[in-house]
Amino acid sequence: MTMIPNSNEARDIAYHFHAYTDARKHEATTPLIIDRAEGAYVYDSNGKRYLEGMAGLWSVGFGERRLVQAAARQMERLSFGHNFTSRTHMPAIDLAEKLVEIAPVPMSKVFFTNSGSEANDTAIKMIWYRSNALGQSQRKKLIARERAYHGVTLASGSLTAFSYNHESFDMPIANVLRTGSPHFWRDAEPSESEEDFASRRANELEKLILDEGPETIAAFFGEPVLGAGGVVVPPRTYWEKIQAVLRKYDILLVADEVVCGFGRTGNMFGSQTYDIKPDIMVLSKALSSSYLPISALLVNDKVYQPIADESHRIGTFGHGFTGGAHPVAAAVALENIAVIEDRDLVGNASRVGQYLRDGLQRFSDHPLVGEVRGVGLVAAVELFKQNFPNAAGLKNGELGAKANAYLAEEGVLLRAAVDALTICPPLTITVGDADFLIEKIGKVLNRVTAELAA
Repeated sequence: MTMIPNSNEARDIAYHFHAYTDARKHEATTPLIIDRAEGAYVYDSNGKRYLEGMAGLWSVGFGERRLVQAAARQMERLSFGHNFTSRTHMPAIDLAEKLVEIAPVPMSKVFFTNSGSEANDTAIKMIWYRSNALGQSQRKKLIARERAYHGVTLASGSLTAFSYNHESFDMPIANVLRTGSPHFWRDAEPSESEEDFASRRANELEKLILDEGPETIAAFFGEPVLGAGGVVVPPRTYWEKIQAVLRKYDILLVADEVVCGFGRTGNMFGSQTYDIKPDIMVLSKALSSSYLPISALLVNDKVYQPIADESHRIGTFGHGFTGGAHPVAAAVALENIAVIEDRDLVGNASRVGQYLRDGLQRFSDHPLVGEVRGVGLVAAVELFKQNFPNAAGLKNGELGAKANAYLAEEGVLLRAAVDALTICPPLTITVGDADFLIEKIGKVLNRVTAELAA
């Protein structure tokens, strides 16, 4: 006789296969069920309130009635439409126009997908398609960085740098090359300045290109700020020097703005914050504040024109998704951008972000902290176990997991990138919310320190 689970937690364990979760460990745990949300806060099924310090997963915020209403209006008018074979609808037209209008550099066209992974996967296919269109069939190699995160599909997940995204999946695929991360605190040589470190990374990139053959390198993928890699803020002159190398060898630059886009770095796009001139921009998450799945690629004319020619030769551009440019998701994305502009959420990210980062800096000298870093309204507190002999046996990630669990007890949801506590609160966060977050992080740092010192 089949036993019927008698609680929602048991039902979850019985039927739900979770992302980024140890499946066997999950069978013996109590899942956290989030029931509702308001502003910067979420509530679990028992009514406990949490400050959502990651805005879900690097998004904007919760409970915005304008987005709910936009979805309802569009659902009643046109619940589904696609953009295959020259069909379209007004939300797709309006959103594409708006994205080209606000792009930080001249862009030609917008191609819609459903997630950041799909968008980066599509970017790879477009780049290879373009190389073939130009008669450069050997130009297929892609460069990504250590600690990068670009998604989990077979191709985009190969750009991602983490072993757990590759192991047992038979990844990465061929033609993916790896260059060093921009993490100055972790990777700099003794006495090396930020500018010298940036020069070394640029020189390493150029050596990789020359060793592989510049004629074989199609594109470089980079997040303006590494997100899931631990909120790694690039050092001074890094992007200037990296872009100079790419221009020298006519290599396309893809700016993955999935985390940085729509205000997170204190400007509408991370490319503006760091004066990046991408050929392709990848957008998702904050595009709709993750209310509905939608993502987009913006491509410049240098990318678009050869692809258009090749599609004409073949008779079609043989790629697309049923839900790409979904009218309800596109309507929500349009309204989301309007909310960001109307309420100056980019300005709020800059102002409150500075306040939050100033508050977090008080932990820079804490014995458990190696580095506090961030820009705009995204930050990280890197935990550092070397000061504690009792922590010598801890594996990488255990310290971060412990602190993260204690923060949840205190009513704060963050995410640990190995042993870095990553902080990416809703763009609607207030100074009072920031004070609460700072207070709880300080309390947990002291709690973990006391345990390690015992």
